[in-house]
Amino acid sequence: MSRLSQDEVKHHVKIYIRVFIALACLTILTVAVSYFHLPIGWAVVIALLIACFKGSLVAAFFMHLSGEKKIIFAVLVFTVLFFLAVLILPSISHY
Repeated sequence: MSRLSQDEVKHHVKIYIRVFIALACLTILTVAVSYFHLPIGWAVVIALLIACFKGSLVAAFFMHLSGEKKIIFAVLVFTVLFFLAVLILPSISHY
């Protein structure tokens, strides 16, 4: 197991703090959007976009996916496409 130098630890802590601040700001933005009284469809779309961005930050930095190989990103893209299909297909299907 390799040991990190003190400078590397400080660098990682700075990144984690920045990501935490970004997540907090995006959470505040999500709450702020709820006060805009947008149509429900637009409110959901905006909330999902913010949530996807927040999830991407968590996955990239806290789960250390930003340093992974390309196969991880291929699986992630497939997951996102499947998620979008699950959201979109019921709304375009006809009874």
